[in-house]
Amino acid sequence: MSFHIATSSINLEGLLVRESEQVEWKENVADIDDVIATLSAFANDWSNLGGGYVVCGARETKDAHGFPTVEVTGLTSDRLKEVEGRVLAGCRDRISPSIAPLVHEIAAPDPSRRVLVFLVAATQRAHTFRRGSESGKYFVRISRETREGRNGVLRELLVRKNEIEPWDRRICATATTNDLDLVALRDALQRMNVFNPQLGIDHYLSDTHSLSPFVPPLCSRDKLMGVLRPRNFAMLLFGRQIQLHVPGAYSLVSIYPGQDRSEPHAERHELAGSLIEQARRTIDILGVQSFIAFDKTDETMPNAVKYPRQALTETIVNALAHRDYELPDPTRTTVFSNRIEILSPGSLPLGVRLETLQAGEASPKWRNQSLAWFLSRLQLAQAEGQGIPTIFRSMREEGCPAPTFEADDARVICTLPAHPRHALSREYRQIEEAISLGSFDRAKERVQALLAQDGLNSKAVQLLAEVSGALGQPELVRNYLRINENNVFGLPPQILIQLADALTLNANPSRTDFDASRRLYLHASKGLIGEREVRHVAYGLSKSGDDHAAVAFIDKQMIEHPSLKENPYLLQARGNGYIGMAKQCTKTARNSDLPPQSRKRAWDDCRRFLDIALHDLKAASASPDVALRQTVTRNIEFASELHAKVSRRNDSPQKGNRR
Repeated sequence: MSFHIATSSINLEGLLVRESEQVEWKENVADIDDVIATLSAFANDWSNLGGGYVVCGARETKDAHGFPTVEVTGLTSDRLKEVEGRVLAGCRDRISPSIAPLVHEIAAPDPSRRVLVFLVAATQRAHTFRRGSESGKYFVRISRETREGRNGVLRELLVRKNEIEPWDRRICATATTNDLDLVALRDALQRMNVFNPQLGIDHYLSDTHSLSPFVPPLCSRDKLMGVLRPRNFAMLLFGRQIQLHVPGAYSLVSIYPGQDRSEPHAERHELAGSLIEQARRTIDILGVQSFIAFDKTDETMPNAVKYPRQALTETIVNALAHRDYELPDPTRTTVFSNRIEILSPGSLPLGVRLETLQAGEASPKWRNQSLAWFLSRLQLAQAEGQGIPTIFRSMREEGCPAPTFEADDARVICTLPAHPRHALSREYRQIEEAISLGSFDRAKERVQALLAQDGLNSKAVQLLAEVSGALGQPELVRNYLRINENNVFGLPPQILIQLADALTLNANPSRTDFDASRRLYLHASKGLIGEREVRHVAYGLSKSGDDHAAVAFIDKQMIEHPSLKENPYLLQARGNGYIGMAKQCTKTARNSDLPPQSRKRAWDDCRRFLDIALHDLKAASASPDVALRQTVTRNIEFASELHAKVSRRNDSPQKGNRR
């Protein structure tokens, strides 16, 4: 679409791309008041964009895909003059303070018509518009709509335009300096290193002394009676019974055992007192939630914090510092088994967009700047603009999912997800409880549901192996291995061992079960150094029919970890492995279908393996463990008897059974 612009430098093509916070389309201007209200909204400039345009003679339509597009219809000469005159008169007479928009005429496709464009720049004042006999109202432009500014939006607009002071700087009209806790004030000033005892505390309660160029004095005198009263931020920080003066200035902390509010909550804390006290008590209560889980199955991250304490602190202080205290609602913190939700009453501060907040890139902006200054100096909050990045960073560094944010006109909610290891802890406990109660089928259903969501959930796999053994259903493990055959060997070694055990401890393990368990034991052996785990894998390999792999595994561990060379349990395990290899040699030696030299070699290796076995077992017999010594004694007796039988044989190519 291209038009010749005869009387204006305005880029009409740019204005016809779409309606927005800066552009409004009108076809024939049926309602002049709509144009005037929109122009007053552009002058108020809620979105801080610099103003806006109303394009008269442009009709909104839909394209083939249903998206809004525009058709330029233009206005006739008479209609253009009428609209221009009535709009300019309304901007002069019914907008207060009045505005004078610029007017531009632009050529339309039909030479008998023109497009009329009103342009108004943002001003430093807040403007009202009066429709008919109504009183004047403030209008703002939000997205593509012109709306009346109410409640928090109106207060933010007036504060921004310097029509009223920000709430935290205003005088608390119901309080006097007698309502301040002077001990708490003195303590805070001392911790901030600004208290001078020679001046006394009254010096800091004057209406002239300010602690910083960035904050006003703690107190001010009302204009009617000249009474010295604390400002709102001073009342919140150092007041006594502040809820009598600021009804919404309290906090609620609720703790639920489950993942929603359907279960009766176990705890409820109503926190009054100053904001400093509320912040500290809330952080202390939530500190219990920031416990550490110890998980020896994950060697890369054995310990995990459920919620980083720094993230909890920053989120709570942000909620208290940024909230709208003109609303009577409390600051709410709700703890669930898998997350913590912190609700801060009021909309986002002006200039903070939800999408940048969700990305952890919100621009530095305090709703209550004086309040935030004190919280920062008291080391309860990060410097301006650092709180949100700190929350994201501390969650990321501890391996927790990123925080999420929701916002509307009434509230902002920050959700801190628990570390993944903790998020399912309640479900794990219920499965373990079902096992303890003998409800194995129920445990099986729940653990399979967990694995359907995450097939590599180590704890769930561990519970599956346990349930499989309890039910005597090795097919549970078989099915799991079949579904996850490409990824299962990435599980921790201890979990692989438990899966292998579940396959071979059932009543009638098949050859396939033994083969699968052998592969699991071998993969587990690559990441183990603990004596107990080494012994367990060695026994498992022998049980699966691979004594040679068991002996090789123990040899490798003893070479890599010399401290294991004299370990009696491993010597006994290796001795058993050599006995198993010797027994396998006897089967080969008795096979009459083999060449004589092969059979003789088998008899020779059998005797050699038994010699090594007896050497290991005799060394293990020195163990102080009575039970181990008894087992070793039986093994020595068996190996000695087998050695004697083998030694009596004299199979050779010259003597013995011939083919």
